[in-house]
Amino acid sequence: MNTANTTRAEILSQAANEARGLAIDAIHACSSGHLGLPLGCAEIGAVLFGDNGLRYNPAAPKWLNRDRFILSAGHGSMFIYSWLHLSGYDLSL
Repeated sequence: MNTANTTRAEILSQAANEARGLAIDAIHACSSGHLGLPLGCAEIGAVLFGDNGLRYNPAAPKWLNRDRFILSAGHGSMFIYSWLHLSGYDLSL
């Protein structure tokens, strides 16, 4: 693995850990929620919302050509909320 890939892997790992922390804090604050999906799929979120993942623009959330991500497991909603927050969307957690 070259240095660029190592750095990218480290950045994605750090982003996944940040998303985990946000999910833990938010679920704890409201005393409700499931941690399984947000914690277990954090790396998937890092790849999806990373620089080569989904095409989106937080400044233009209704952009017609944006990619869509559908999460059908409602109990894992903190997964998507934490990643939208980290990606720059105006969401308070």
